[in-house]
Amino acid sequence: MKLVSAVLLFASIWTQECEPVLSDSIIHIGAIFDESARKDDEVFRMAVADLNLNNEILETEKITISVEFVDGNNPFQAVQEACELMNRGILALVSSIGCMSAGSLQTLADAMHIPHLFIQRSPAGSPRSACPPTGRVPGTDDYTLMVRPQVYLNEVIMQVVSEYGWQKFVLFYDSNFDIRGIEDFLDRTSQQGMDVSLQKVESNINMMITSLFRTMRVEELHRYRDTLRRAVLFMSPATAKAFITEVVETNLVAFDCHWILINEEISDYDLQDLVMKSIGRLTVVRQTFPMPPNATQRCVKHNHRINGALCDPKNAKSQQLEITNRYIYDSVLLLANTFHRKLEDRKWHSMASLSCIRKTSKPWQGGKSMLDTVKKFGVSGLTSFLEFTDNGTNPNIFFEILGTNYGEDRGRGVSRLATWDPVHGLNGTLSDRKLENNMRGVVLRVVTVLEEPFVMVSENVLGKPKKYQGFSIDVLDALANYLGFKYEIYVAPDHKYGSLQADGLWNGLMGELVFKRADVGLSAVTITPEREGAVDFTTRYMDYSVGVLLRKAERTVDMFACLAPFDLSLWACIAGTVLLVGILVYLLNWLNPPRLPMGAVSSTTLYNSMWFVYGSFVQQGGEVPYTTLATRMMMGVWWMFALIVISSYTANLAAFLTITRIENSIQSLQDLSRQTDLPYGTVLDSAVYDQVRSKAMNPFERDPMYSQMWRMINRTGDNNVDESKEGIRKVKYGHFGFVWDAAVLEYVAVNDEDCSFYTVASNAPDRGYGIAMQHGSPYRDVFSQRILELQQNGDMDLLKVKWWPRESPCDLLSSVQANKQRGSALDIQSFAGVFCVLAAGVVLSCLIAMVESWWSRRKGSRVPSKEDDKEIDLEHLHRRVNSLCTEDESPHKQFSTSSIDLTPLDMDALPAARQALEQISDFRNTHITTTTFIPEQIQTLSRSLSAKAAAGFAAGFGGGGSGMGGGGGMMQDHRTGGVGPFRQRAPNGGFFRSPIKTMSSIPYQPTGPGPNFGYGNDPDRGTSI
Repeated sequence: MKLVSAVLLFASIWTQECEPVLSDSIIHIGAIFDESARKDDEVFRMAVADLNLNNEILETEKITISVEFVDGNNPFQAVQEACELMNRGILALVSSIGCMSAGSLQTLADAMHIPHLFIQRSPAGSPRSACPPTGRVPGTDDYTLMVRPQVYLNEVIMQVVSEYGWQKFVLFYDSNFDIRGIEDFLDRTSQQGMDVSLQKVESNINMMITSLFRTMRVEELHRYRDTLRRAVLFMSPATAKAFITEVVETNLVAFDCHWILINEEISDYDLQDLVMKSIGRLTVVRQTFPMPPNATQRCVKHNHRINGALCDPKNAKSQQLEITNRYIYDSVLLLANTFHRKLEDRKWHSMASLSCIRKTSKPWQGGKSMLDTVKKFGVSGLTSFLEFTDNGTNPNIFFEILGTNYGEDRGRGVSRLATWDPVHGLNGTLSDRKLENNMRGVVLRVVTVLEEPFVMVSENVLGKPKKYQGFSIDVLDALANYLGFKYEIYVAPDHKYGSLQADGLWNGLMGELVFKRADVGLSAVTITPEREGAVDFTTRYMDYSVGVLLRKAERTVDMFACLAPFDLSLWACIAGTVLLVGILVYLLNWLNPPRLPMGAVSSTTLYNSMWFVYGSFVQQGGEVPYTTLATRMMMGVWWMFALIVISSYTANLAAFLTITRIENSIQSLQDLSRQTDLPYGTVLDSAVYDQVRSKAMNPFERDPMYSQMWRMINRTGDNNVDESKEGIRKVKYGHFGFVWDAAVLEYVAVNDEDCSFYTVASNAPDRGYGIAMQHGSPYRDVFSQRILELQQNGDMDLLKVKWWPRESPCDLLSSVQANKQRGSALDIQSFAGVFCVLAAGVVLSCLIAMVESWWSRRKGSRVPSKEDDKEIDLEHLHRRVNSLCTEDESPHKQFSTSSIDLTPLDMDALPAARQALEQISDFRNTHITTTTFIPEQIQTLSRSLSAKAAAGFAAGFGGGGSGMGGGGGMMQDHRTGGVGPFRQRAPNGGFFRSPIKTMSSIPYQPTGPGPNFGYGNDPDRGTSI
């Protein structure tokens, strides 16, 4: 047992004595990685495995490794693990950690003379910042070699921004980025007068963006969007993708934005994902490693063949390599080549265990020689060529500048724009040119809302895309023909222009643009401040004003429009006045009969008085002469009254025919707001609705007219409509006024078949129609420039005339404006009542004529009774005959050749003569009528009745001895030369006839001596009674 124990103790001592010797025969490398750098450990082990399989470098020697993971922000842990590795006898230390722990390791490596290959690793993939210098004892060697080149991001981004010509932009950096790394860049931009804003991107990006919308006003948010058109991102790829996605979805950026993302750690996979999520133009600045195009040259480096999974760019594992992975692989390869040269030179210094705790510990004696060998030679690997300068830095670094063009195509191609290196600087040309006039190959997605005449469906064939026409379509076609783009058009799903909802989202056409489902919004889209806060607009291509569509008052057929100037009560008073004055005139003539001139045949009966008053009232004169002063006074006043009434009627009729055409017309929006009889409204949540509400409720631009309109619009719930077509239908078929775009209403009124509409619009347009685009669209400036050209050369006016012709069959102006131009002709309907009165008078006259004819025939066929015979007032007849004789003796009296006998006649015995009689008028207060014989018919009758006439007068006048014959002689025939005492021609060329049927004696008592009538024989004339 003692022998066994002694052997075991010897073996133990021998093992302890020989362990350092065995370690010297094996290349031992230590590694310290950050806890998050698991991939670095994988590549590190892969590199060691590749080198252990390569007999040309280390021959029979193999590399052993010791790996420790530490917290990058815990320098004490890093030093502790490094001391543990040094105790294990490592020849070199490879670390991939941050600057905080690297400084402690650098101090330890300098103290222990252990070559330290430091690969700077940024936290969470953020851009690197230069590590602060460590306090080194002067005169000592620096055993820490910077595998990754120093940070050149400040130089690269400064030259890129200068090439683009940016003067104002915002710089975003994530929370893991050390902002001290860009102090030099900020100083240089300030010196060049650039306006740079800094903004930190928090880890919770969604909350950050939400707070922006919550804290900023609309104007501030709009200015903030303008600032985001140019931005530089110092972020990790993951943070950049999340940030870009969020700002795009919240419409903070648009198609004309240009962002620069700078980070050395951007893989091809990250680049493709960034391009997919971004819009506008994206420029990416990343570190690159020049590689030969030949696969063999890429994988075979001198005497070592690199693992194919790492050197083949098409391999998925190679595409996911980080920059630190590449530098770790090349660091192992560099150490292996250094060990190979040391073995060849046989200048190998054995490595004993080192203790970092003991004060008496001495550094490694061979550390200096190993460090010099590492600096002296370089190696080609995954990072192109790895070498060090005298100060221990890697000078080989290259940047490539990749970029996309402006556009909305996600996933669009990426091209290399330029390269940069510390020796040559920028190799290439960068320009931030906006879109040019050539847009060929661009296909725009256009959203629209149907609104006549801006956008209408012209063709809708099943199975084929709809075709559209209208004023806005013509403008878009003019732009497309000039710029060369194509477009696809569709109607907004909810058929609305869009408004901001309670949840802060837009609907309708605006929502399609905000959510990036469309590129262009085209219709009767008005430019408003609210809409400009969400989308961009081109310059206005047509002025906009608010108007109202009204239905023309239907013309009611008033047959008695001529009676309208006077009220019914006034007409009744006039009619009563005519009756009253007629009665008064009759009474005045009855009380004081007028002296009628000889030969007058008119009588002042009540009928004649009424007729005379009516005739003078209508200015047609009268037939009855009035000679009394009272009657003339009455008629003078009546004529003045009639003059005033007729003049007033004429003037009032002209005014009435004018006023009736304008009494109910609304001439302006002021008239519309003042009245309350006609309800009116507009489209709910439209631009017009918002404009009326803003001007009615905003204290800074409050307008009394719009306040009244706002109260009327919201007085009842059914005043507002959902679509403009519904409002137009309400105007056409109801009592309603539709407030809407004046241009749309004018087109509706012009093309109405019945011309039943007229429009009233505001005279001062304060807005305009524009083409809406996504916020920041690169097409806005190009479209605006072309629209201005169309307006300048007159093409825009030609397009307007096509849809709003200067001459139209319908009158769109108000009635007042129309009357100022020309008067309206009166039609038959206005005077139908006059013609009806005339027709009624004609019919009534015919009826009266028929009744009179019937009555005359009935009276003529009746057999007279004895009561019909009445005595003639002979004394009155005597006076009348004497007056006739006196007139007959006048020298200027002219008689015709015809003669009529004054003889008592039995008219029943003369049937042939009765038919030749013509009744003229009744003699006043008698039954004597004046009847005229046609002379040719009476000649024979006169001869046959001469004897009877003589006998009759002899019997009547012979008694008393003093008859009218003067000598009692018989009356002779006037044709035989006999002299008759009552031979006289009637004033009307006829004779006086008594209704006495038979010859009878007429008693006569003379009142005085009778006159002696002595007339010459005149065979050509005569008068008979």
